[in-house]
Amino acid sequence: MDKRIDKLLISVSVSVVLLVVGLLYSFPERSQAVANRIFGAMTNIFGSVTLLFTFLGFLLLVGVAVSKYGKIRLGDEDPQYSTFKWVAMMISCGLGSATVYWAFIEWAYYIGTPGLGIEAGTQRAFEMALPYNMFHWGFSAWTLYALVGLPMCYHFYVRKNQGLSLSAMISASTGIKQNGFIGRLVDVMFIFICFGGLSITLGVSVPLVSRVLSSVIGIEPSFAMNVVLILVISVVYSLSSYIGIQKGMSRISNWNTKLAIVFCIFIIILGPGMFIINNIVNSLGLMLQNFVQMSLYTDSIGQSGFPQSWTIFYWLYWITYAPFTGIFIAKVSKGRTLRSVIVNTIVSGSIGCFFFFGVISSLSMERQLSGAVDMVGMLANGQDTLAIIEVMNTLPFSEIFMIVFCIVSVLFLSTTLDGAAFTMASTATPGLKENEEPHPMHRLFWCIALALVPLTMIFIGANLNTIKTAAILTGVPIIFIMIVMVKGWMGWMTEDGKAEDKKEATI
Repeated sequence: MDKRIDKLLISVSVSVVLLVVGLLYSFPERSQAVANRIFGAMTNIFGSVTLLFTFLGFLLLVGVAVSKYGKIRLGDEDPQYSTFKWVAMMISCGLGSATVYWAFIEWAYYIGTPGLGIEAGTQRAFEMALPYNMFHWGFSAWTLYALVGLPMCYHFYVRKNQGLSLSAMISASTGIKQNGFIGRLVDVMFIFICFGGLSITLGVSVPLVSRVLSSVIGIEPSFAMNVVLILVISVVYSLSSYIGIQKGMSRISNWNTKLAIVFCIFIIILGPGMFIINNIVNSLGLMLQNFVQMSLYTDSIGQSGFPQSWTIFYWLYWITYAPFTGIFIAKVSKGRTLRSVIVNTIVSGSIGCFFFFGVISSLSMERQLSGAVDMVGMLANGQDTLAIIEVMNTLPFSEIFMIVFCIVSVLFLSTTLDGAAFTMASTATPGLKENEEPHPMHRLFWCIALALVPLTMIFIGANLNTIKTAAILTGVPIIFIMIVMVKGWMGWMTEDGKAEDKKEATI
């Protein structure tokens, strides 16, 4: 085992997580009420800040991509992975299996509570449902990942600074001591939001997969089945993590991405293909047309609460995933240019979501419009999981579709947890160098910890939404950490650019 492992950080972080879980068990209703009040206040106070930060961050990254700085190469070696494997790993790390869940049902929420002042239940509400779906999983969302990934890339490969963690990056750019109070606080927050975000992903996804599998087999879902599923997922991502990124996660991500593409293609072929294609094209146009308004929509006059409940909530939720996904993107992007990382994170990630959400959401929307499945009504009655099963049952060979659905969900979960375990191990390994990876046993420790927390919460009946809310609350201070990181990156890049210009002038 690597002697550099930060035992203090691990013990403090795990203690904080256990304390929160203990409070949720002891005071479930009070904890949820307090978390909801704080979250409501934060989305109102920092809502506009969150929207502006995301939108301006997107413009900044576009500017860097088209500028001379876009040609800067990360390290002196060739890329380790093919472009497809590289993009597949970024998508698989950044998207949990909750993606599959939301692809089926998110649009249905927007029928009863549409944004942009649209009247509920109208044709316009249906037309704008998928565009909003695409918006919340598109350019702005992937921008938040890139706003951590790009500074980390520059810190690690161009400046050759040691340490693949937020505190290492902040210490190198500001001079703040990595082992000081602020550096420690940043790393503890990072590990806490990893547990919070991933616990809710497991807590929501596992019962869904269990329900779908039970439907195929013809048995009743149970707690025991949930436990078995979590153990299976844990074995897959623990084995993947132990053998390393190149042999483990890159292969699983490659298989998973291809399987998800095949899943969608067969839905187009065997489902309402022309409606799906037409709806995707129409929705993409509406999303691009309304992109700026959606990005800065606060609904200050109508006071519907839509941007606070959806867009701002989503950006804060993406921000809880941004630190570990951004660090992972940095790790696998060696040999690429800044322009390539920006384009493939924002554009390729978004295109993947547009295709996946476009196909699956259009299928379930068509079933709603044709009267085959009342998605909106079932959602209102809390039958979200049953609605997903009913939609898949309308397809030929529905049992095969449901089995593939479960496999894709498990693989998405495994790759996300694998990426998280890697970055948590990196954070707790001070002084990590460019060609180093955290010790396999250290990565395995985080794999086990990430499985035990949601298992414990499901077993004690703790409210999973509370830890999700608690994790998202840390998204607001993470915004300010990301601003410091971006400022440091811009400063380094400007300084290095001036030095390069002087060098060229003397030649």
